[in-house]
Amino acid sequence: MLYLESIVFPDPDREFDFLLGQKRTCYDSFYPFKVLSSRGLERLDFEPLTILCGGNGTGKTTALNVIAECLGGERQSAYNKSNFFQDYVDLCRISTRGPAVPCRILTSDDVFDYMLDIRTLNEGIDRKREDLFEEYLDARYSRFQLKSIEDYEHLKKSNLAKSKTQSRFVRHMLMDNAPERSNGESAFLYFTQRIGENGIYLLDEPENSLSPARQMELATFLEDSVRFFGCQFIVSTHSPFLLAMHDAKIYDLDTNPVSVKRWTQLAHVRAYYRFFREHQSELED
Repeated sequence: MLYLESIVFPDPDREFDFLLGQKRTCYDSFYPFKVLSSRGLERLDFEPLTILCGGNGTGKTTALNVIAECLGGERQSAYNKSNFFQDYVDLCRISTRGPAVPCRILTSDDVFDYMLDIRTLNEGIDRKREDLFEEYLDARYSRFQLKSIEDYEHLKKSNLAKSKTQSRFVRHMLMDNAPERSNGESAFLYFTQRIGENGIYLLDEPENSLSPARQMELATFLEDSVRFFGCQFIVSTHSPFLLAMHDAKIYDLDTNPVSVKRWTQLAHVRAYYRFFREHQSELED
């Protein structure tokens, strides 16, 4: 589905007019002003699957954050929102189609936070498990007597300890550890759990932490989500596996002005191609 048709960023003249009117001079940066315009990027026209590709500092993440703000997108992690970010967003113009749909931006920081949360949760559970081993021994073998209603919970725990083995007592009192997977498995699961039907999803370098096999799985998942579940994606990526997705419109931010290219025309994809051609004989052994 196509919900977001286009976005127009402020051109250098509009940026100049805005900055000329600023009385504040205590800022070292007017970010995100001059980031996208320096690449000659003034407009993006979207397809159900649109990709922004370019090296570090070309503005891929900036463009995604601006789009997310224009759409009121849901986000998990904080980002570099400067004093002038909202001013810049107010100068942008977006064109949408049909009813409003949910918008969500998913970043590599979100994935890392998700994996860290699972590990932190499990570390807390492990520490609590050790405490419960001590509580079991205390509750089972102490000579506890009920003296007031405030002691009732202690009595219940003492009776429970005397009726169960130590391992059963701990399992009864404690939740199970959250399942821990590899970084790649956790990252892939993060995306598949948070991408639903009929929405706009902005993905910032989702290939981070994913093996080549997982990147190919993610590419298939995104293609299927567009085809069968009414999703629209705007993806920032360097991954050749994601760049090769069917019917993806690719903006090359390494060119100035930014241009639309086929994935096979991109400089870093050609670098991969040359590398493997040079090592072809070794790969065929």
